Parts: sequence; structure tokens; C-alpha cells
Amino acid sequence: MIGERLSELRKDAGLTQDQLAEILRINKHSISSYERDKSEPPDVIKIAAAKYFGVSVDYLLGVTPYTETFDPDADYLKLPAGLSAADKETLKSYASFLAHRNKK
Repeated sequence: MIGERLSELRKDAGLTQDQLAEILRINKHSISSYERDKSEPPDVIKIAAAKYFGVSVDYLLGVTPYTETFDPDADYLKLPAGLSAADKETLKSYASFLAHRNKK
């Protein structure tokens, strides 16, 4: 999975394997090997790639489909299980309303 994600992120950024290798300070053959899932990058390379592309290591590893990283300073709200998609949209709309109201 990491190979697929790394390749996708590299291409979306418009980088060649050579360019990404230079950014990560490794050789091009390593990038090629990682992208083809022939070898797995060491943790330090996973972390460097995640930071460079602004994604989580969990995303690179295929643990989550979400690219967002966890921000410990952000406010998060855990929603109760069983909410419908419509209920979730209603909550998002209400949160937006409250944010807009509090700006005034």
C-alpha cells in the first residue's frame, strides 16, 4: 500500500522519482523500489515523506483513507454512533452557523 500511496502523492505533486529522492536525501532506486512495493522504506523516510506531502504516516501505510494529520491543538468532537448521514450534515450546518454567529 505504501508504494501506491507514495507514487500517487509524488505524481500529484508533479515530481519525478529523481526529484523526490533528492528531497528525501535518498537514491532514485530506493524510491522506485518503494513505489513497486519491492522494499519498505525505513520509518525515518516514511515520516519525512508524510511531512513533505502533508499527510499522516497512517495514510501512507494504508491504515486510513484520510490524508489529514492529527492536530493536537485543534478541537475535535466525537459524534455518537448511529447518526445518519443527514444528521451529520445537520450538525455540520449548525456548527457553521455557530461559527458565523460568533464572528459578529
